[in-house]
Amino acid sequence: MTITSRNIEAIEAVSRQISELINNGIEIESGNPRYYYTKLNDLKIEMLKEASEDARNRASVIAEGSKSSLGGLTKSNMGVFQIVGQNSDEDYSWGGSFNTSSKEKTASITVSSTYNIK
Repeated sequence: MTITSRNIEAIEAVSRQISELINNGIEIESGNPRYYYTKLNDLKIEMLKEASEDARNRASVIAEGSKSSLGGLTKSNMGVFQIVGQNSDEDYSWGGSFNTSSKEKTASITVSSTYNIK
């Protein structure tokens, strides 16, 4: 049986109560609750915009430091999207990671951009 709900507190309570069934002789296997972020597509778009703006700002600083100015964008690539448990020691993966065990999460995305220099 799988239970899906947006009511996290209720699911966590049910998960804790499984041990009572086991104590009463009912054989049952239970896994830990899994937590999914349900607005992932919107988050990715927002994060891509912010990462692209950050890439441009960094490129501008590099150009300025070399007494040049930033030209137009010639190439941009999205890197992996990572969701890890907040304050965890999870390794970042080249293929991306998608933590479902932590309720609190940290998401990151990498954008690599190439600009002309004038």
